[in-house]
Amino acid sequence: MPTVPADEDGLTRAIVALASEYGRYGYRRVTALLQAAGWRVGKDRVQRIWRREGLKVPSRHKPRRRLWLNDGSCVRLRPLHRNHVWSFDFVQAQTHDGRSLRILTLIDEHSRACLALKVARRINSVGVIEALAEAMCLHGIPEHIRCDNGPEMISKALRKWVAKAGSQIQYIAPGSPWENGYCESFNGKLRDECLRQEIFYSLKEAQIVIGLWQTTYNRVRPHSSLGYRPPAPVSYPDLAFRLPMAAAMQ
Repeated sequence: MPTVPADEDGLTRAIVALASEYGRYGYRRVTALLQAAGWRVGKDRVQRIWRREGLKVPSRHKPRRRLWLNDGSCVRLRPLHRNHVWSFDFVQAQTHDGRSLRILTLIDEHSRACLALKVARRINSVGVIEALAEAMCLHGIPEHIRCDNGPEMISKALRKWVAKAGSQIQYIAPGSPWENGYCESFNGKLRDECLRQEIFYSLKEAQIVIGLWQTTYNRVRPHSSLGYRPPAPVSYPDLAFRLPMAAAMQ
């Protein structure tokens, strides 16, 4: 009869608690969270418990278009360091009464950190400038800012302000969202892990809930492209991470 490790029950409770708290994470991302919390466990063992407990395994995503050619040559500006390339885009959502919400997403393409999630009923070029200015005050001035050709992005006021700030706007080709692939990928995570999981009854509630998700994304959520580390980890466990772990260990 196989020997059951002494920590099997505690580990199982921890896995179930994390799977409940972060319902769209798979076992690999949960493994990274466990290891960050001090568990000495590999992904194979977590996968075994994951399947035994009947936990959901997220479906495989469709392959994306390549951002670079097979010979390594660049088909668009590639981020080389923090504050080299920022990108922003808009995501649509709505409150329970059917009124629209507009979300400005701004990320650093190299670090994958979310620099801003501005939530409002409407966002024009002035709102874009305000979000960029606040992010630049906190994180510095990027060399390039990537975006599409929407009316808020091509306004004279925005282009003039960005030029004065010392950045260059890199517009993607019309009808080519894959050229803004980092931001498109982030937007997909925002929809999948937050917007589709929540019902917002007011603008204020949406701003608070989406802001909390931004903190979790930056400080807690393991990112596969960063070796399953968060984009902006802190030296202590995030509160959103401590709570399910504490409950699991009781």
